[in-house]
Amino acid sequence: QVQLVESGGGLVQAGGSLRLSCVASGSIFGIETMGWYRQAPGKQRELVTTITSSGSANYADSARGRFTISRDNAKNTVYLQMNSLKPEDTAVYYCNLVQVARDYWGQGTQVTVST
Repeated sequence: QVQLVESGGGLVQAGGSLRLSCVASGSIFGIETMGWYRQAPGKQRELVTTITSSGSANYADSARGRFTISRDNAKNTVYLQMNSLKPEDTAVYYCNLVQVARDYWGQGTQVTVST
């Protein structure tokens, strides 16, 4: 079993920055792809970004150029640095880990961007 715990969400003004963290624990092998998804009210959960164990990152168009994902394999932690935040970035952000074709999810952390 794998557990994911996110932190770092909050309220920020448009144009501001936030850094999210996600710590994975349990049966971690260090080879898993991790990432961030988000779900806004009334919308489906969508991909924000993913990163492989070797550090190769993939971004949604909405995140590219503003968000940066990184990971510390020694700490089983993935980070999401979010800059130039917009009101449309408001959502619950979920950490994701894929292990042998199984998805694990954190409980989510709320990010609210005010105008």
